[in-house]
Amino acid sequence: MKVILAGYNIDYETIMDLEDLCEDLEELTPETLAAAYARISRSPKAVHELRAAARGEVDKARQSNRNIVFEMGHSSIAEHAVFNIDVLGVSRLLVEDIEKFRLCSYTEKSQRYVLFKDDFVIPAEIKEAGLEAPFAEIIRRQNEYYHACYERLRPYVFAKHPDLAADPANRSLLEGWAKEDARYAIALATETQLGMTLNARNLELMLRRLAAHPLAEARDFSAALFKSTKSVAPSLVRYTEATDYDRLTRQELREMVSALKPSGPVQPLQHAGNDLSCHSGLDPESRQPLKNMESVPVFTGATSSSNEIPSVSLVHATPDADLRVLAGLIHSSSDRSLTDCFILAGQMDEQQRLDMMRAALRHIRSHDPVLREFEQVDLLFELTVSASCFAQLKRHRMATLTVQAYDPALGVTVPPAIREIGMEESFMDIMTRTNEIYGQMRKAAFAAAPYILTNAHRRRVAMKVNARELYHMARLRADRHAQWDIRELTEKMLAAARSVMPLTLLLATGKDGFDALYRQTYE
Repeated sequence: MKVILAGYNIDYETIMDLEDLCEDLEELTPETLAAAYARISRSPKAVHELRAAARGEVDKARQSNRNIVFEMGHSSIAEHAVFNIDVLGVSRLLVEDIEKFRLCSYTEKSQRYVLFKDDFVIPAEIKEAGLEAPFAEIIRRQNEYYHACYERLRPYVFAKHPDLAADPANRSLLEGWAKEDARYAIALATETQLGMTLNARNLELMLRRLAAHPLAEARDFSAALFKSTKSVAPSLVRYTEATDYDRLTRQELREMVSALKPSGPVQPLQHAGNDLSCHSGLDPESRQPLKNMESVPVFTGATSSSNEIPSVSLVHATPDADLRVLAGLIHSSSDRSLTDCFILAGQMDEQQRLDMMRAALRHIRSHDPVLREFEQVDLLFELTVSASCFAQLKRHRMATLTVQAYDPALGVTVPPAIREIGMEESFMDIMTRTNEIYGQMRKAAFAAAPYILTNAHRRRVAMKVNARELYHMARLRADRHAQWDIRELTEKMLAAARSVMPLTLLLATGKDGFDALYRQTYE
């Protein structure tokens, strides 16, 4: 076993100090790490050798990254390049939009621990509207109150907690309590700063989303962020411009929702409670999986005993999933309560529901994630998969996966090509002998017995995904470039999922089929 430190983040000024010592700073790019790690799956070389080769051929490493990330769509390669960003002089309001990106790390100047000065951002929109003077006046009054309030709160807090105040070590704690209450008076325009760490994949998403933001400060931040990072890893960041999907979708949804009017008496949704049987893939009477979800032919090379085991069973799905997603879209596009949004979605006719879902997806392209409202509905699958298939399935980190041990009783998966070349019989002979040795090992060394099992052996997996993650899985795994085992599994998962949320999964398909499905849906 070897564990080798491949790299770590260091201060940018330190890198620049190396300029005099290094003939070519270009090889210090994190792209070489990403390229080396991308090659792991396709090269017999040791990974540290791949890194050495990438450092010596930066142009070739960049071209490899472009092919893998941009052409093949394996964006996870970009996650190996990490940036540390200082963000200064931004408003608290903008920070809320920056920190919407969940897979980044942030440390923000705290209004609880720091006594803020009188610095604030004056938005370009306020200046253009000629409202700078009244805006600045009320901000100054807020700040004056903030400081006066803190001066009154500080002795009050110390007096209220004499036991804590007696120990000088608690001074910062008690002052923090006073600051955190005083801060309620200051504006979201207050200037702040933060340290941000993100990988190149999330950098690209942040650049694109904030470039389409209605606030000038957000667009300016996107431009400044791109300027500071564009020369470091150009082969990993491509889609940085505002797209119609990011720019227009929310606006069009708001316009559509504003035109919706409740019709007739308000009635609660029939299945908005906890009775999941109608839409969960369970038979209402027996509470067993619906038979049509078990009737799909399963493993191509399954033994006779495992032919009856379904590779995909949809055990549960959010009831009324399509309506729930539509209610979520109405909620984020209006000022209505979520309860009212559910009722309004329930009153829409089929055409209205289709039109709203089409509006949510109209400007999407094959590399865009669907809106976050699609996370509000879930599906729970039981999957019986080969070890080879599971090796790919486990990469879907936004899903919830729990597993059973590999079990020879579940049979094995035989690749169709092995049958086609006439080697299935010898393959099964090896599997039979493997199972015999496995049985012996279980008795003598139970924990180590799975070492002998093969990539063909199977395990049961419980996988919970929301509809947004299922879209991502479909793009990557239902594509013709995907490995056949996980492609077949994903296609069965999509078929079962569409039976309970057809509108929600309107454009769920592999990248190669996206354009055709889009044309079919909109033309």
